Amino acid sequence: MSIIEEIVEKRRRKVKIKGHEMGVKLPSKRTLPVIPFGRDPFIICEIKRSSPSRGVITGGVDAVRQARKYADRGIQTVSVLTEEDYFSGSLRDLFAVKNAFHGLSLLRKDFILDEKDIEVSFRAGADAVLLIASMHDVRTLIRLYRKTKTLGMEVLFEVHNKEDLKKAGMVKPDVTGFNSRDLITFRIDLTVPIKLGCLADWKTRKVFESGISSAEDADLALSSGFSGLLTGEAVMKDVTLIDKLKEAFCHKPGNFWQRLFSIKKVERPYIKICGITGEKDAVTVAEMGADILGFIFADSPRRAAPELLEKIRDLNILKAGVVVLDADRTSLYGRVKKLLNDGFLDVIQFHGSERPEDCHRMAFPYYKALRIKDTGDIENIGLYRCPRVLTDTYMPGISGGTGKRIPDELVSGIKERYHLWLAGGIGPHNAREIIKRFEPELIDVSSQLESSPGIKDHGKIKQLFEEIEIGTAI
Repeated sequence: MSIIEEIVEKRRRKVKIKGHEMGVKLPSKRTLPVIPFGRDPFIICEIKRSSPSRGVITGGVDAVRQARKYADRGIQTVSVLTEEDYFSGSLRDLFAVKNAFHGLSLLRKDFILDEKDIEVSFRAGADAVLLIASMHDVRTLIRLYRKTKTLGMEVLFEVHNKEDLKKAGMVKPDVTGFNSRDLITFRIDLTVPIKLGCLADWKTRKVFESGISSAEDADLALSSGFSGLLTGEAVMKDVTLIDKLKEAFCHKPGNFWQRLFSIKKVERPYIKICGITGEKDAVTVAEMGADILGFIFADSPRRAAPELLEKIRDLNILKAGVVVLDADRTSLYGRVKKLLNDGFLDVIQFHGSERPEDCHRMAFPYYKALRIKDTGDIENIGLYRCPRVLTDTYMPGISGGTGKRIPDELVSGIKERYHLWLAGGIGPHNAREIIKRFEPELIDVSSQLESSPGIKDHGKIKQLFEEIEIGTAI
């Protein structure tokens, strides 16, 4: 039994004993108007004392005082957890907050069972309710959705996976929440909402749920097609985060992650070909089916001229700028930054000793590349906030292009904990075996495709894609 099934089953038993109002005295009719849900900036801050995944978050915090903290910082939408046993909430919290702040739009976040729950939510002061797709069949979801709309409230329709998304596609909710938390493992994967969001084929406002705890997370969501953010634990612990989230709505960085995960690929890895130095190589690699081109802006025989990016601006493929910075540097090279800002580059690959706390302030979108020497380096992957980290071979004094593979036992260790983005010694001679054995999400190929440093061998490129095709077909 999953945690959500456990919670729902327990709630059904309590409803039979205590009723849908859970023993809370509510008015027989609603006296306050329904406030529009989702006003901009669309940030939903949660009143959340505990959760199954994190345990106690903020103990006996007063709901009204917490709501005041949010309202004082300009928040217009508040989510109130009303489930008692796992989230330490109550309908009393919802009712009290609504009566204290008539102008706030309140989301009742609970495990809604039936139409009676919808009616109780309305009388308690909710302006919107959460419907969890995995809890019900489509017919029930449609009935609950229509009941909510009839009362003038909004629905935040929550999905976690493709099965949930299929249900959402039949309901076609106006507001859809895409949750990054796996309800079985409790793990957060910030790419899950992005991937699911790319598949949504109806008009809906997308809300990014779970895992929003920094300005970088907000940039990731807002640059990937989301218009709303829901955050709970992070703002409960530090209300000043709201200021950073609001600021994120003022600028829209490049949409690299949305574009990458919207690529309709056969069951094969994403393919990045790095060390591109010429226009002909770039065009050939793109035509053969690569997903990302890599351009090195560091001391290397594969160093690219900035003018090359201007020549191939209209080439329809993602372009990564590779930089190698030491730990003391906290700003990106001016020319490279301009290429990113002007749209000639889609993402920055940090391949040096850049510190986790410095990457986002230097560039966004970005991802980090780490050279893996031992299991301790695997631990370091989790220090970076970017959705994916590219793992490369460690050799003293060499940042990349070693032509050597990461030892297999280390690759296995990486894959056990993270989505595998793999570089180092990959080429036509071993791509099929690597893909079959490790099933990487992305492979990065460079030196094994060259006739000389910086010059690609088009025959080897063709052979690589043939081997990949064979490897994924087996």
